[in-house]
Amino acid sequence: MNVRLRAFDPAQAPAADGLEVLHLPLAASVVAGSLNPANSPYVLALLDRALAGCTEGSFAAMVTAPVHKGVINDAGVPFTGHTEYLARLTSTPRVVMMLAGGGLRVALATTHLALAEVAGAITRASLEQTLRILHLALRQRFGISEPRILVAGLNPHAGEGGHLGREEIDVIFPVLERLRQAGMRLEGPLPADTLFTPQVLARGDCVLAMYHDQGLPVLKYASFGKGVNVTLGLPIVRTSVDHGTALELAGSGRADPGSLIAAIEMALEMVRAAGVTPSV
Repeated sequence: MNVRLRAFDPAQAPAADGLEVLHLPLAASVVAGSLNPANSPYVLALLDRALAGCTEGSFAAMVTAPVHKGVINDAGVPFTGHTEYLARLTSTPRVVMMLAGGGLRVALATTHLALAEVAGAITRASLEQTLRILHLALRQRFGISEPRILVAGLNPHAGEGGHLGREEIDVIFPVLERLRQAGMRLEGPLPADTLFTPQVLARGDCVLAMYHDQGLPVLKYASFGKGVNVTLGLPIVRTSVDHGTALELAGSGRADPGSLIAAIEMALEMVRAAGVTPSV
């Protein structure tokens, strides 16, 4: 497929018959599949420029491909990921990670934590903040006027009435009750082993899982290669792919672009839901 490229110029109307590219020069030459710490500042410069375009209004949204965190750290730059980097640059105190695909939306109360640390990280305050961010984003970014959120319990069988843990009784249920009184449509805490069944999922617009591997294996089974990672709570629309860098596929022509295409399509949907007319 031949694609006509044109240099991006904010003063010109968008190209109707091609692809506009904003060129940022590399620091060093690139060999496909080979990591080079010399280009780590270039990767961050791309993120900085994309964020600047979104905040100043030149761009409607940001869609990110995967980055290799290790090579950025090898260059002496502390970096834990896109999400944390963008949150820091936009002074966003809390963001929520949500993946969408296969007809599912799954958000996370905690993200990349060791399992032994999860229970201690789920507090009434943190859970309420997460649910408020998720509820607002479903309304503003996805156009759902009254979002229905299914909330998983932390423990097997949602704690079995306290016999398998008290987090549901002491933390999760009180937060849900408080937010229900504020008008949110929340169901739970629900046992995770039966939450992801068609009849239960039909009752909600999104699932809030308590930890990474409680919710994401189900979503990735349903949508891997076409799933989308969405960062909620940022002042901009940001979506990303649901996979890593796959260095062994670089330059081979065998990489599957499905998740990137889905991320672009979802960014467009979110922009339109917010009442903005994208230029592409």
